[in-house]
Amino acid sequence: MILRSTTAALSAGFLAFSVAPSMAVTEISWWHAMTGANNEVVETLSKEFNESQSEYKVTPVFKGTYPETLNAGIAAFRANQTPHIIQVFDVGTGVMMAAEGAVKPVAEILSMGGGTFDKSQYLPGIVSYYSRPDGTMLSFPYNSSSPILYYNKDIFEKAGLDASNPPKTWPEVFEAARAIKSSGAAACGYTSTWLTWIGLENFSAWNNLQYGTNENGLAGTDVELTFNSEAHVRHFQNIADLAKDEVFRYGGRTSEAKQLFLSGECGIMTESSGGLGDIVKAGMNYGIGQMPYYPDLEGAPQNTIPGGASLWVFGGHDEAEYEGVAAFFQFLSQVEIQQRLHQVSGYLPVTLAAYEATKASGFYDENPGRETPITQMMGKEPTANSKGIRLINMPQVRDIQNEEFEKMLAGQQTAKQALDNAVERGNAAIQEALGN
Repeated sequence: MILRSTTAALSAGFLAFSVAPSMAVTEISWWHAMTGANNEVVETLSKEFNESQSEYKVTPVFKGTYPETLNAGIAAFRANQTPHIIQVFDVGTGVMMAAEGAVKPVAEILSMGGGTFDKSQYLPGIVSYYSRPDGTMLSFPYNSSSPILYYNKDIFEKAGLDASNPPKTWPEVFEAARAIKSSGAAACGYTSTWLTWIGLENFSAWNNLQYGTNENGLAGTDVELTFNSEAHVRHFQNIADLAKDEVFRYGGRTSEAKQLFLSGECGIMTESSGGLGDIVKAGMNYGIGQMPYYPDLEGAPQNTIPGGASLWVFGGHDEAEYEGVAAFFQFLSQVEIQQRLHQVSGYLPVTLAAYEATKASGFYDENPGRETPITQMMGKEPTANSKGIRLINMPQVRDIQNEEFEKMLAGQQTAKQALDNAVERGNAAIQEALGN
Protein backbone atom coordinates (compact mmCIF):
# COMPACT_ATOMS: atom_id res chain seq x y z
CA MET A 1 0.00 0.00 0.00
CA ILE A 2 1.30 3.46 -0.87
CA LEU A 3 1.07 5.52 2.31
CA ARG A 4 1.82 9.12 3.09
CA SER A 5 5.44 8.20 3.93
CA THR A 6 5.87 6.86 0.42
CA THR A 7 4.92 10.15 -1.20
CA ALA A 8 7.06 12.05 1.29
CA ALA A 9 10.05 9.83 0.53
CA LEU A 10 9.72 10.37 -3.18
CA SER A 11 9.14 14.09 -2.78
CA ALA A 12 12.22 14.66 -0.65
CA GLY A 13 14.29 15.80 -3.63
CA PHE A 14 17.45 14.63 -5.32
CA LEU A 15 19.79 12.26 -3.54
CA ALA A 16 23.42 11.62 -4.41
CA PHE A 17 23.50 8.74 -6.85
CA SER A 18 26.59 6.77 -7.68
CA VAL A 19 27.55 6.94 -11.36
CA ALA A 20 29.09 4.00 -13.18
CA PRO A 21 32.46 4.49 -14.88
CA SER A 22 32.36 5.53 -18.52
CA MET A 23 32.03 2.60 -20.91
CA ALA A 24 32.20 2.23 -24.66
CA VAL A 25 28.51 1.38 -24.69
CA THR A 26 26.28 3.38 -22.34
CA GLU A 27 23.92 1.09 -20.44
CA ILE A 28 20.30 2.18 -20.00
CA SER A 29 18.10 0.22 -17.57
CA TRP A 30 14.35 0.02 -18.13
CA TRP A 31 12.13 -1.44 -15.41
CA HIS A 32 8.72 -2.55 -16.65
CA ALA A 33 5.59 -4.53 -15.75
CA MET A 34 4.74 -6.21 -19.05
CA THR A 35 3.89 -9.91 -19.21
CA GLY A 36 2.98 -12.39 -21.94
CA ALA A 37 2.68 -10.98 -25.44
CA ASN A 38 3.37 -7.44 -24.20
CA ASN A 39 6.64 -8.55 -22.61
CA GLU A 40 7.65 -9.94 -25.98
CA VAL A 41 7.01 -6.48 -27.48
CA VAL A 42 9.26 -4.87 -24.83
CA GLU A 43 12.05 -7.33 -25.55
CA THR A 44 11.71 -6.85 -29.31
CA LEU A 45 11.72 -3.03 -29.13
CA SER A 46 14.80 -3.02 -26.90
CA LYS A 47 16.62 -5.43 -29.20
CA GLU A 48 15.76 -3.38 -32.30
CA PHE A 49 16.93 -0.15 -30.69
CA ASN A 50 20.18 -1.75 -29.56
CA GLU A 51 20.83 -3.08 -33.05
CA SER A 52 20.00 0.27 -34.68
CA GLN A 53 23.04 2.02 -33.16
CA SER A 54 26.21 1.23 -31.20
CA GLU A 55 26.36 3.93 -28.51
CA TYR A 56 23.64 2.75 -26.13
CA LYS A 57 22.21 -0.51 -24.85
CA VAL A 58 18.73 -0.63 -23.30
CA THR A 59 18.24 -3.53 -20.88
CA PRO A 60 14.60 -4.24 -19.96
CA VAL A 61 13.98 -5.74 -16.52
CA PHE A 62 10.61 -7.17 -15.48
CA LYS A 63 9.72 -6.04 -11.95
CA GLY A 64 6.29 -7.62 -11.45
CA THR A 65 2.79 -6.18 -11.65
CA TYR A 66 2.15 -2.46 -12.06
CA PRO A 67 1.88 -1.88 -8.29
CA GLU A 68 4.96 -4.05 -7.65
CA THR A 69 6.97 -2.12 -10.23
CA LEU A 70 6.02 1.22 -8.67
CA ASN A 71 6.98 -0.08 -5.22
CA ALA A 72 10.27 -1.38 -6.62
CA GLY A 73 11.00 2.10 -7.97
CA ILE A 74 10.26 3.67 -4.58
CA ALA A 75 12.57 1.19 -2.86
CA ALA A 76 15.30 1.85 -5.44
CA PHE A 77 14.99 5.59 -4.88
CA ARG A 78 15.44 5.15 -1.15
CA ALA A 79 18.50 2.94 -1.74
CA ASN A 80 20.10 5.30 -4.32
CA GLN A 81 19.92 2.52 -6.93
CA THR A 82 17.36 3.79 -9.41
CA PRO A 83 17.02 2.59 -12.99
CA HIS A 84 17.13 5.18 -15.77
CA ILE A 85 13.57 4.46 -16.93
CA ILE A 86 10.63 3.06 -15.01
CA GLN A 87 7.23 2.18 -16.39
CA VAL A 88 4.57 3.57 -14.04
CA PHE A 89 0.88 2.82 -14.49
CA ASP A 90 -1.62 5.62 -14.70
CA VAL A 91 -2.53 5.30 -11.03
CA GLY A 92 1.00 6.16 -9.98
CA THR A 93 0.97 9.44 -11.92
CA GLY A 94 -0.02 11.53 -8.89
CA VAL A 95 2.69 9.90 -6.78
CA MET A 96 5.35 10.60 -9.40
CA MET A 97 4.15 14.16 -10.01
CA ALA A 98 4.50 14.85 -6.29
CA ALA A 99 8.10 13.65 -6.54
CA GLU A 100 9.44 16.05 -9.15
CA GLY A 101 12.76 16.27 -7.32
CA ALA A 102 13.24 12.57 -7.98
CA VAL A 103 12.42 12.62 -11.68
CA LYS A 104 13.32 14.57 -14.80
CA PRO A 105 10.57 15.85 -17.15
CA VAL A 106 10.59 14.10 -20.50
CA ALA A 107 10.81 17.44 -22.37
CA GLU A 108 14.08 18.19 -20.56
CA ILE A 109 15.45 14.73 -21.34
CA LEU A 110 14.72 15.02 -25.06
CA SER A 111 16.38 18.42 -25.26
CA MET A 112 19.54 16.87 -23.77
CA GLY A 113 19.62 14.51 -26.73
CA GLY A 114 19.39 17.34 -29.23
CA GLY A 115 15.72 16.74 -29.90
CA THR A 116 12.48 18.42 -28.89
CA PHE A 117 9.21 17.18 -27.52
CA ASP A 118 6.24 18.38 -29.54
CA LYS A 119 3.18 17.47 -27.54
CA SER A 120 0.91 18.33 -30.47
CA GLN A 121 2.10 15.09 -32.09
CA TYR A 122 0.44 13.00 -29.38
CA LEU A 123 -3.20 12.11 -28.71
CA PRO A 124 -4.62 15.03 -26.67
CA GLY A 125 -6.22 12.90 -23.95
CA ILE A 126 -2.92 11.18 -23.27
CA VAL A 127 -0.84 14.37 -23.27
CA SER A 128 -3.05 16.14 -20.72
CA TYR A 129 -3.05 13.21 -18.33
CA TYR A 130 0.74 13.08 -18.03
CA SER A 131 1.29 16.84 -17.88
CA ARG A 132 1.46 19.50 -15.19
CA PRO A 133 -1.41 22.01 -15.11
CA ASP A 134 0.88 24.41 -17.05
CA GLY A 135 1.13 21.87 -19.88
CA THR A 136 4.67 20.59 -19.18
CA MET A 137 4.90 16.92 -20.17
CA LEU A 138 6.48 14.94 -17.33
CA SER A 139 6.63 11.39 -18.67
CA PHE A 140 6.81 9.62 -22.01
CA PRO A 141 3.54 7.98 -23.11
CA TYR A 142 4.41 4.39 -23.95
CA ASN A 143 1.41 2.09 -23.60
CA SER A 144 -1.85 3.93 -23.23
CA SER A 145 -5.07 1.97 -23.27
CA SER A 146 -8.82 2.28 -23.10
CA PRO A 147 -11.24 -0.29 -21.63
CA ILE A 148 -13.34 -2.19 -24.14
CA LEU A 149 -15.64 -5.19 -24.20
CA TYR A 150 -14.44 -8.55 -25.46
CA TYR A 151 -16.74 -11.46 -26.13
CA ASN A 152 -16.32 -15.09 -27.14
CA LYS A 153 -18.20 -15.57 -30.40
CA ASP A 154 -18.40 -19.36 -30.01
CA ILE A 155 -19.99 -19.01 -26.58
CA PHE A 156 -22.43 -16.41 -27.94
CA GLU A 157 -23.56 -18.81 -30.66
CA LYS A 158 -24.00 -21.67 -28.15
CA ALA A 159 -26.13 -19.38 -25.99
CA GLY A 160 -28.30 -18.38 -28.95
CA LEU A 161 -26.94 -14.81 -28.98
CA ASP A 162 -26.02 -12.79 -32.07
CA ALA A 163 -22.24 -13.16 -32.36
CA SER A 164 -22.07 -10.29 -34.85
CA ASN A 165 -23.81 -7.85 -32.52
CA PRO A 166 -22.08 -7.30 -29.16
CA PRO A 167 -24.08 -5.73 -26.30
CA LYS A 168 -23.70 -1.95 -26.18
CA THR A 169 -25.39 -1.00 -22.92
CA TRP A 170 -25.07 -2.40 -19.39
CA PRO A 171 -28.62 -3.78 -19.40
CA GLU A 172 -27.77 -5.64 -22.62
CA VAL A 173 -24.52 -6.98 -21.08
CA PHE A 174 -26.35 -8.27 -18.02
CA GLU A 175 -29.06 -9.90 -20.15
CA ALA A 176 -26.47 -11.60 -22.39
CA ALA A 177 -24.46 -12.74 -19.37
CA ARG A 178 -27.53 -14.36 -17.79
CA ALA A 179 -28.35 -16.06 -21.10
CA ILE A 180 -24.83 -17.50 -21.30
CA LYS A 181 -25.06 -18.87 -17.76
CA SER A 182 -28.60 -20.24 -18.00
CA SER A 183 -27.96 -21.91 -21.36
CA GLY A 184 -24.87 -23.68 -20.11
CA ALA A 185 -22.75 -22.18 -22.87
CA ALA A 186 -20.18 -21.20 -20.23
CA ALA A 187 -19.77 -21.42 -16.47
CA CYS A 188 -19.93 -17.64 -16.14
CA GLY A 189 -21.49 -14.92 -18.22
CA TYR A 190 -19.40 -11.85 -17.41
CA THR A 191 -16.12 -10.95 -15.76
CA SER A 192 -13.95 -7.85 -15.60
CA THR A 193 -10.38 -6.98 -14.92
CA TRP A 194 -9.57 -3.85 -12.88
CA LEU A 195 -12.88 -3.14 -11.11
CA THR A 196 -11.32 0.15 -9.97
CA TRP A 197 -10.04 1.48 -13.29
CA ILE A 198 -12.77 0.02 -15.52
CA GLY A 199 -15.73 -0.48 -13.20
CA LEU A 200 -15.42 2.75 -11.26
CA GLU A 201 -13.08 5.33 -12.86
CA ASN A 202 -13.94 4.75 -16.51
CA PHE A 203 -17.54 3.95 -15.63
CA SER A 204 -17.74 7.45 -14.15
CA ALA A 205 -16.09 9.19 -17.11
CA TRP A 206 -17.95 7.21 -19.79
CA ASN A 207 -21.30 7.95 -18.13
CA ASN A 208 -20.31 11.58 -17.38
CA LEU A 209 -20.52 11.10 -13.60
CA GLN A 210 -18.33 12.90 -11.09
CA TYR A 211 -15.71 10.75 -9.34
CA GLY A 212 -14.36 13.52 -7.13
CA THR A 213 -14.17 17.29 -6.75
CA ASN A 214 -11.52 19.56 -8.30
CA GLU A 215 -12.09 17.91 -11.70
CA ASN A 216 -11.27 14.51 -10.21
CA GLY A 217 -7.98 15.87 -8.90
CA LEU A 218 -6.66 17.38 -12.12
CA ALA A 219 -7.43 20.92 -10.93
CA GLY A 220 -6.04 20.50 -7.41
CA THR A 221 -4.82 17.91 -4.91
CA ASP A 222 -7.46 18.57 -2.21
CA VAL A 223 -10.09 16.17 -3.55
CA GLU A 224 -13.33 14.97 -2.01
CA LEU A 225 -14.48 11.67 -3.46
CA THR A 226 -18.09 11.55 -4.68
CA PHE A 227 -18.43 8.19 -6.44
CA ASN A 228 -21.25 6.96 -4.16
CA SER A 229 -24.01 8.55 -6.24
CA GLU A 230 -27.27 6.77 -7.00
CA ALA A 231 -26.01 5.81 -10.48
CA HIS A 232 -22.79 4.32 -9.08
CA VAL A 233 -24.71 2.38 -6.43
CA ARG A 234 -27.15 1.00 -9.02
CA HIS A 235 -24.33 -0.24 -11.23
CA PHE A 236 -22.38 -1.99 -8.49
CA GLN A 237 -25.53 -3.51 -7.02
CA ASN A 238 -26.26 -4.98 -10.46
CA ILE A 239 -22.79 -6.57 -10.44
CA ALA A 240 -23.27 -7.79 -6.86
CA ASP A 241 -26.57 -9.41 -7.85
CA LEU A 242 -24.90 -11.13 -10.82
CA ALA A 243 -22.15 -12.40 -8.52
CA LYS A 244 -24.73 -13.82 -6.10
CA ASP A 245 -26.29 -15.74 -9.01
CA GLU A 246 -22.81 -16.86 -10.18
CA VAL A 247 -23.31 -15.02 -13.47
CA PHE A 248 -20.46 -12.61 -12.69
CA ARG A 249 -17.14 -14.10 -11.60
CA TYR A 250 -14.47 -12.06 -9.83
CA GLY A 251 -10.91 -12.79 -10.91
CA GLY A 252 -8.82 -10.37 -8.88
CA ARG A 253 -7.84 -6.76 -8.39
CA THR A 254 -5.81 -6.23 -11.56
CA SER A 255 -5.78 -8.26 -14.78
CA GLU A 256 -6.25 -11.76 -13.33
CA ALA A 257 -9.78 -12.09 -14.72
CA LYS A 258 -8.35 -12.22 -18.22
CA GLN A 259 -7.56 -15.89 -17.61
CA LEU A 260 -11.25 -16.58 -16.96
CA PHE A 261 -11.98 -15.29 -20.44
CA LEU A 262 -9.00 -16.92 -22.17
CA SER A 263 -9.93 -20.31 -20.70
CA GLY A 264 -13.51 -20.05 -21.96
CA GLU A 265 -14.87 -19.97 -18.43
CA CYS A 266 -16.57 -16.59 -19.01
CA GLY A 267 -18.17 -15.41 -22.23
CA ILE A 268 -17.92 -11.61 -21.80
CA MET A 269 -15.14 -9.51 -20.35
CA THR A 270 -14.43 -5.82 -19.94
CA GLU A 271 -10.67 -5.35 -20.10
CA SER A 272 -7.96 -3.01 -21.31
CA SER A 273 -7.42 -2.72 -25.05
CA GLY A 274 -3.85 -3.64 -24.11
CA GLY A 275 -5.02 -7.14 -23.25
CA LEU A 276 -5.61 -7.87 -26.93
CA GLY A 277 -2.18 -9.39 -27.56
CA ASP A 278 -2.82 -12.36 -25.27
CA ILE A 279 -6.30 -12.89 -26.70
CA VAL A 280 -4.94 -12.97 -30.25
CA LYS A 281 -2.12 -15.25 -29.16
CA ALA A 282 -4.66 -17.66 -27.65
CA GLY A 283 -6.29 -18.08 -31.05
CA MET A 284 -9.77 -17.28 -29.77
CA ASN A 285 -12.79 -16.58 -31.93
CA TYR A 286 -13.37 -13.23 -30.27
CA GLY A 287 -15.20 -10.00 -30.95
CA ILE A 288 -14.77 -6.43 -29.69
CA GLY A 289 -17.43 -4.01 -28.54
CA GLN A 290 -17.43 -0.56 -26.99
CA MET A 291 -17.39 0.06 -23.27
CA PRO A 292 -21.02 -0.39 -22.12
CA TYR A 293 -23.01 2.55 -20.76
CA TYR A 294 -26.39 3.29 -19.17
CA PRO A 295 -28.67 4.84 -21.83
CA ASP A 296 -30.77 6.71 -19.26
CA LEU A 297 -27.83 8.74 -17.93
CA GLU A 298 -27.54 12.21 -19.46
CA GLY A 299 -24.45 12.64 -21.65
CA ALA A 300 -23.63 8.94 -21.83
CA PRO A 301 -21.58 7.74 -23.51
CA GLN A 302 -19.05 10.54 -22.98
CA ASN A 303 -15.36 9.63 -23.34
CA THR A 304 -13.06 7.12 -21.69
CA ILE A 305 -9.88 8.05 -19.84
CA PRO A 306 -6.47 6.52 -20.49
CA GLY A 307 -5.03 3.60 -18.63
CA GLY A 308 -1.83 1.73 -19.28
CA ALA A 309 1.41 3.40 -18.35
CA SER A 310 4.07 5.94 -19.22
CA LEU A 311 7.84 5.97 -18.90
CA TRP A 312 9.35 8.16 -16.17
CA VAL A 313 13.04 9.07 -15.95
CA PHE A 314 14.77 9.16 -12.57
CA GLY A 315 17.14 11.96 -11.69
CA GLY A 316 20.73 11.50 -10.56
CA HIS A 317 22.30 9.95 -13.66
CA ASP A 318 24.91 11.54 -15.93
CA GLU A 319 24.33 13.44 -19.15
CA ALA A 320 25.57 10.69 -21.47
CA GLU A 321 23.02 8.31 -20.01
CA TYR A 322 20.22 10.83 -20.46
CA GLU A 323 21.27 11.28 -24.08
CA GLY A 324 20.79 7.52 -24.43
CA VAL A 325 17.34 7.73 -22.86
CA ALA A 326 16.47 10.55 -25.27
CA ALA A 327 17.64 8.48 -28.24
CA PHE A 328 15.48 5.58 -27.07
CA PHE A 329 12.41 7.77 -26.68
CA GLN A 330 12.97 9.23 -30.14
CA PHE A 331 13.21 5.67 -31.46
CA LEU A 332 9.90 4.78 -29.79
CA SER A 333 8.24 7.87 -31.27
CA GLN A 334 8.82 6.82 -34.88
CA VAL A 335 5.60 6.39 -36.81
CA GLU A 336 6.40 2.85 -37.92
CA ILE A 337 7.24 1.80 -34.33
CA GLN A 338 4.08 3.32 -32.86
CA GLN A 339 2.00 1.86 -35.67
CA ARG A 340 3.35 -1.64 -35.03
CA LEU A 341 3.05 -1.30 -31.26
CA HIS A 342 -0.61 -0.36 -31.63
CA GLN A 343 -1.43 -3.10 -34.10
CA VAL A 344 0.38 -5.89 -32.24
CA SER A 345 -0.49 -5.03 -28.65
CA GLY A 346 -3.88 -3.33 -28.76
CA TYR A 347 -2.54 -0.27 -26.94
CA LEU A 348 -3.44 3.07 -28.45
CA PRO A 349 -1.06 4.65 -30.98
CA VAL A 350 0.16 7.54 -28.84
CA THR A 351 0.99 9.73 -31.84
CA LEU A 352 -1.58 11.14 -34.24
CA ALA A 353 0.66 10.29 -37.19
CA ALA A 354 0.68 6.59 -36.24
CA TYR A 355 -3.10 6.61 -35.87
CA GLU A 356 -3.56 8.27 -39.27
CA ALA A 357 -1.09 5.88 -40.92
CA THR A 358 -2.87 2.88 -39.44
CA LYS A 359 -6.23 4.17 -40.63
CA ALA A 360 -4.90 4.90 -44.13
CA SER A 361 -3.49 1.38 -44.38
CA GLY A 362 -6.97 -0.12 -44.09
CA PHE A 363 -6.09 -1.91 -40.84
CA TYR A 364 -9.33 -0.93 -39.10
CA ASP A 365 -11.41 -2.05 -42.07
CA GLU A 366 -9.72 -5.45 -41.96
CA ASN A 367 -9.88 -5.69 -38.15
CA PRO A 368 -13.33 -4.58 -36.95
CA GLY A 369 -13.40 -3.12 -33.47
CA ARG A 370 -9.73 -2.25 -33.30
CA GLU A 371 -10.42 1.49 -33.68
CA THR A 372 -12.98 1.41 -30.86
CA PRO A 373 -10.61 2.30 -27.97
CA ILE A 374 -9.41 5.37 -29.89
CA THR A 375 -12.82 6.66 -30.89
CA GLN A 376 -14.04 6.14 -27.31
CA MET A 377 -11.32 8.43 -26.00
CA MET A 378 -11.39 11.03 -28.78
CA GLY A 379 -15.08 11.00 -29.75
CA LYS A 380 -16.16 13.87 -27.51
CA GLU A 381 -14.54 16.88 -25.91
CA PRO A 382 -13.84 15.90 -22.27
CA THR A 383 -16.00 17.32 -19.48
CA ALA A 384 -14.91 18.09 -15.93
CA ASN A 385 -15.96 14.50 -15.15
CA SER A 386 -13.98 12.83 -17.94
CA LYS A 387 -10.55 14.46 -18.23
CA GLY A 388 -8.98 11.82 -16.03
CA ILE A 389 -8.42 11.07 -12.35
CA ARG A 390 -5.34 12.05 -10.37
CA LEU A 391 -4.96 11.57 -6.62
CA ILE A 392 -1.83 12.11 -4.57
CA ASN A 393 -2.17 8.60 -3.12
CA MET A 394 -4.30 6.85 -5.71
CA PRO A 395 -2.79 3.35 -5.24
CA GLN A 396 -3.85 3.50 -1.58
CA VAL A 397 -7.33 4.72 -2.50
CA ARG A 398 -7.67 1.88 -5.01
CA ASP A 399 -6.68 -0.65 -2.35
CA ILE A 400 -9.46 0.72 -0.14
CA GLN A 401 -11.97 0.43 -2.99
CA ASN A 402 -10.90 -3.14 -3.74
CA GLU A 403 -11.32 -4.15 -0.11
CA GLU A 404 -14.86 -2.80 -0.07
CA PHE A 405 -15.73 -4.34 -3.47
CA GLU A 406 -14.51 -7.76 -2.32
CA LYS A 407 -16.73 -7.62 0.78
CA MET A 408 -19.64 -6.67 -1.48
CA LEU A 409 -19.00 -9.53 -3.90
CA ALA A 410 -18.76 -11.95 -0.98
CA GLY A 411 -22.25 -10.89 0.08
CA GLN A 412 -21.04 -9.21 3.27
CA GLN A 413 -22.42 -5.76 2.39
CA THR A 414 -24.56 -3.97 -0.18
CA ALA A 415 -23.19 -1.84 -3.00
CA LYS A 416 -24.29 1.29 -1.15
CA GLN A 417 -22.40 0.26 1.95
CA ALA A 418 -19.34 -0.59 -0.12
CA LEU A 419 -19.28 2.74 -1.95
CA ASP A 420 -20.11 4.80 1.13
CA ASN A 421 -17.28 3.10 3.02
CA ALA A 422 -14.87 3.54 0.11
CA VAL A 423 -15.66 7.25 -0.11
CA GLU A 424 -15.33 7.82 3.64
CA ARG A 425 -12.09 5.85 3.99
CA GLY A 426 -10.69 7.26 0.75
CA ASN A 427 -11.33 10.85 1.78
CA ALA A 428 -9.62 10.25 5.13
CA ALA A 429 -6.60 8.73 3.36
CA ILE A 430 -6.34 11.68 0.96
CA GLN A 431 -6.40 14.18 3.82
CA GLU A 432 -3.77 12.21 5.69
CA ALA A 433 -1.52 12.14 2.62
CA LEU A 434 -1.96 15.90 2.27
CA GLY A 435 -0.88 16.34 5.88
CA ASN A 436 -4.26 17.63 7.04
